[in-house]
Amino acid sequence: MTAPSCDRRTLLKWLAASGAASLPGAAWAESGTLLTATDVHVGNYPTVEAVRWIGQQLEERTGGRLQLRIYHSGQLGRELDQVSMARHGAIDITRVYSGALNNAFPRTIALGLPYVFDDVTHLRRVIDGAAGAQILASFEARGLVGLAIYDCGARSIYNTRGPLQTPDDLRGLKLRVPPSDIFLELMRDFGANPTPLPFGEVFSGLETRLIDGAENNIRSFHSSRQFELARYWSETRHSWAPDVLLMSQRRFARLSTADQALIRELGAQSVRVMREFWDAGEAQARAAVTDAGVAINAVDTEAFRRAAQPLLQRYQARPEVADLLALIETERS
Repeated sequence: MTAPSCDRRTLLKWLAASGAASLPGAAWAESGTLLTATDVHVGNYPTVEAVRWIGQQLEERTGGRLQLRIYHSGQLGRELDQVSMARHGAIDITRVYSGALNNAFPRTIALGLPYVFDDVTHLRRVIDGAAGAQILASFEARGLVGLAIYDCGARSIYNTRGPLQTPDDLRGLKLRVPPSDIFLELMRDFGANPTPLPFGEVFSGLETRLIDGAENNIRSFHSSRQFELARYWSETRHSWAPDVLLMSQRRFARLSTADQALIRELGAQSVRVMREFWDAGEAQARAAVTDAGVAINAVDTEAFRRAAQPLLQRYQARPEVADLLALIETERS
């Protein structure tokens, strides 16, 4: 039964009808040489461009024997849907925000904790080093292969009501958070009313006033057009939680040893590609939202750090977090 090239609803119906989600290494293609990749971000987003580069390299280095089809812009659903489909072999590769992985993959928790990174240089040393390698290896316990960690800037808070200076200003605000206990707890500790929503539903949530704001990096704020509704950006820089590129272990196991090594190699090399796109566009995104009239303000960072301390202490007591935090500490300049 050949899988269709189609929208998410039709594809999921096909998966259910064919039983593809339960078949080891099932693929949505006429040939076993076509791999599928997903992302909720738009087609020119740095993570999508990095995976597109992987596809180009795969095709070139295998003479067209291996190819990659990308479903971006959330065509195949929410990030957690895509993780589940990858674990069951229904898709091959997916890019997921690490905060959405915290509950199922606790080794990712340390990366999202508040104020544990000094800056992007510190973050990159950590994810390029021993801590990053440990986190990528941890996915294999639950049916996934970790290919790369893509850093994606500092996360700050934006809203529709006004500038935020201290945690007291967040009281009563309904803020979208990813489906992660860390971010639910952190926003509560900041005084906000956290509302978990998939990334693709944030714009409509702002539009219908289901939420007053959210937290994210400035590139996502811009590329999702959420800045058109949320006109206040406050530089809390409370987390540097990165993205993770994952592959279905079922699909990976069906590849030859040489192809497995090639995909791991290209996954690691794609980090450089992603960073080139990211670094080139982050300042442009900031300029674009400023030109569009978004008010950007500094905050009392120490007040936010103090408010985050109880959460940080709670997670430091967890062994799987404490050892990674120790590695993060050793990478400070």
